[in-house]
Amino acid sequence: MEAITDILVLPFFGQGHLFPCVELCKHLSSYNCRSLLIIPSHLSSSIPSDLRHHPLVEVLEIPASYSPLPPPDMPKGAGTGGPPGPKPVHHHRELGLGIESFLSERYENAPPPGCVVMDVMMSWSKDIFKRANVPIVSFFTSGACSTAMEYAAWRAHVYDMVPDEIRTLSGLPESVALSYSDLKRRDHRGAERHHGGGKPGPPGGMNFGPPPPGQPPRWMDEAEGSTALLINTCDDLEGPFLEYLTGQIQKPVFGVGPLLPEKYWKSTSLVLHDRDSRPNRESNYTENEVIQWLDSKPTRSVIYVSFGSEVGPTLEEYDELADALGESKWPFIWVIQPGSGRPGPPANFFGGKPGSIAREEGYYPQGLQEKVGNRGLIIKGWAPQLLILGHPSTGGFLSHCGWNSTVEAIGRGIPILAWPIRGDQFYNAKLVVRHLKVGHMVASGDDLAKMVKKCDIIRGIEVVMSDGDVHDRAITLRGMFEAGYPSSSGASLKALIELISK
Repeated sequence: MEAITDILVLPFFGQGHLFPCVELCKHLSSYNCRSLLIIPSHLSSSIPSDLRHHPLVEVLEIPASYSPLPPPDMPKGAGTGGPPGPKPVHHHRELGLGIESFLSERYENAPPPGCVVMDVMMSWSKDIFKRANVPIVSFFTSGACSTAMEYAAWRAHVYDMVPDEIRTLSGLPESVALSYSDLKRRDHRGAERHHGGGKPGPPGGMNFGPPPPGQPPRWMDEAEGSTALLINTCDDLEGPFLEYLTGQIQKPVFGVGPLLPEKYWKSTSLVLHDRDSRPNRESNYTENEVIQWLDSKPTRSVIYVSFGSEVGPTLEEYDELADALGESKWPFIWVIQPGSGRPGPPANFFGGKPGSIAREEGYYPQGLQEKVGNRGLIIKGWAPQLLILGHPSTGGFLSHCGWNSTVEAIGRGIPILAWPIRGDQFYNAKLVVRHLKVGHMVASGDDLAKMVKKCDIIRGIEVVMSDGDVHDRAITLRGMFEAGYPSSSGASLKALIELISK
C-alpha cells in the first residue's frame, strides 16, 4: 500500500539529537508514512547504513557545512534561541536555502507534507516551513521531567528562594521538589561556566543554563506555533510529567520514546553490538576486545564511566576522577572523548569524520593504566556503550545524565552515579535519584556547585555499586523495556498520524 503522507524530520546536529530522529523515522514507517530525514551533508557519515535502504525512509542531504562563526550577513547570536554574543552557530542561511529549494521542487505540484517534526533547537527554521504551509511538530530529544520542571519552576517563581529552602512544584511529584542548591549549581554550571568569562557559549540553539530570573523556559518560545509536542519518553517512565505538561500546554503532548535502536528492544538479555545500529568511530579498542575484557570480570562488578560526546568535567575534576579510579577497588571502563576537559563540544560533535585522536588535545590520565593494570580499561574516543551497559559484568554507570545515556542505562537495569554538568542533566539526575530511586548523586548540591573531589567519587562509586536496594529497583524498572517498544509510545505515534491527517 502506498504511503499516505510524507513526514519531514529535522534533527539538531549532535548525535544525541540525530540518533533519536533516526529511530523516529523507522517507527513512523510502521504507520504507512514516508519519513524524510533532512540533514546537512556533513552529518552523512553518522547515518546508519540500514536507514538508507529502508523502503519508507529517505535521507535528504543538503549541502551545508558547520561554520564556527555566523555568515557575514547574519548578526551574531541571530536565530540561535540563546543570548546574543559570539558563539559557534550552524550556517543557518545555507541550510535554510537548501530546505526551501527542496520544498519548492518536491511539492510544487503535490500536497505539502503532513508535518515537519522539528527538533526544538532548530526553531530558527520555523518560518521556512510556515511559508510552505507545512505544520510544525516540536520534538524534544530530552525527557519530560526536565521539560515539565523548567515550566513548573517558572510558574512557581523559584528564583526568589533562600538558602535551605525546599519548594514543592505544584502539579509535580514531591520527590522532585527543588532546593536552593539545585538553583545554585545550575547557575554555576550553566551560566558561569558556559556563558561567562568572555568565552564563547555553546553552539547555536544549545541553551544549557536556566533562563534569566522571571523568564519562561526557552523551549516555550522554540515550540511556539507548533501543532503538537513530541517527547522522547514514555508513560511508564515519566507518566506524571507527561500528564502535567498535557494539562499545562494548550496542544497535544505525545510521549514517543525512548527512541533507542530496534535491536535494543529485541535483545534485552543479549549483548548488543553498537556497530549494528550506530556508525563506528575511531577508538583504541574494538568491540570484541571490550567484550573479552568484560568477560574476564565478575558479574555486576564493573563501574562504567562516560560523559558522552558533548560534555564533561573540568580538567581539575578529571584529575580527581583519575585519582579516585586509581584508589577504588572496583574494575572500571573509562571512556575519554577527544577534547575532554576543554570548554565546548569536541571537534567532531557536529558529525563527519573525527580527526585523529592523537591530534585532538584533551585530558588523559598519565600513569593510571600502568597503576591499575587489567583492573581498568581506558577507551580513547568512541566506545560501544550499548554493549557495555548490556553486559552482565557491568554494575554501575558514572554518567553526566544526558537523556540518551540515562534511558539506555535504565533499560539495562544499571544503577547510575549521577554527575550532571549542565541544563536538563540536573533534572534527569533528580528523576533518577529522587523519583525512580535507581541511582545516587556523586556529590551534594553545594559540592557540585564548586568542584567534585576524589573523596566524593570514591564514596559515590562504593555506594552505587554496593546498594542492593538500588540494584533491585533498577532490575525491576528494566522490566518495562523487556516487552519491546512501549505500547503507549506506539499509541502516541498513531494519535500524531491521525492529528496531521485531519
